[in-house]
Amino acid sequence: PVLVYLLARCLWIGFRGRGTGLRPVWPTMCLLIAALFLMGFRVGLNMADAGAIDVGYAGVTGAHRIIHGEQLYGDWPDDIHSGDTYGPVNYAAYVPFEVIWPYTGEWDDLPAAHGASITFDIATFILLIVLGIRIRPGPPGRRLAAILAFGWAAFPYTAYVLESDSNDSLIAALLVATLVLLAKPLWRGVTLALATWAKFVPLVLAPMLLTLDGWKPRKLALFAGGFAVVTAAAVTWPLINPGFHTFYERTIAAQAGRISPFSIWGQDESLEPLRVAILVATGVLAIALAFVPRKKSLLQVAALSAALMLGVQLTLHHWFYLYIVWFFPL
Repeated sequence: PVLVYLLARCLWIGFRGRGTGLRPVWPTMCLLIAALFLMGFRVGLNMADAGAIDVGYAGVTGAHRIIHGEQLYGDWPDDIHSGDTYGPVNYAAYVPFEVIWPYTGEWDDLPAAHGASITFDIATFILLIVLGIRIRPGPPGRRLAAILAFGWAAFPYTAYVLESDSNDSLIAALLVATLVLLAKPLWRGVTLALATWAKFVPLVLAPMLLTLDGWKPRKLALFAGGFAVVTAAAVTWPLINPGFHTFYERTIAAQAGRISPFSIWGQDESLEPLRVAILVATGVLAIALAFVPRKKSLLQVAALSAALMLGVQLTLHHWFYLYIVWFFPL
């Protein structure tokens, strides 16, 4: 019910072009100081008392396989047998941390997973500050930046992601980066492609972001070119080794066919027609947003992007609260 409410609200704001907004009573400096304190507290808590769940373990294992030239999909260790279900960008994002804190071959404290999760979290926080400053010049922009930063730092579900050492904040960071670079079609194509080949779901935003500047051939080509270059860099090697069939079966097919009790769809099979109807409606909406509204402000793009992400999440057999950060910054 909460996801349905948020979906309706985001559509309402997206098509109206305005919302009520947040009006904190704290001064800007207090908001910023509180946000910085909370970020420091969260990072300290992660370092002192947090364990990496299977998602973080999968990221480190995939990075280890990349570094050692092993095939990325198929034939994973028994204790993380289904860890190759994410896109190649996800595992590539863990490579710098795996280089610093090498994988021991066991599911231990995994410092590389801690380092990656902390970096994704801080990156989202910083990008939200940059976004606020770019949206509005002068003091109003600084105040908006402080509000956005505090919103991220104070939200319990972003802290849950950090404490789990999950990869979900990577999607949040890449989608906020897409908003920061929204006026540059080439670079918003690049960031959206990175998000897509990390966890696939952001692909639903592609039609709207492709036509954001209208149907100008040069702008369309720039976005498509940026998206295509990242796609080629991300998937060429997995498509060669182990090949398309294994890559597809271990990622998209495995996710689409996953049965889980963490949603109403996994608890009652008779609801499957409703799930399919919502999925089709989300696909139709994604295509329709390439055409309407004809001109979209950054506020509208953010709200409509959140609506599309929510629409996909409503249809997931396996829905977990860590996924909230996919749409929360939007």
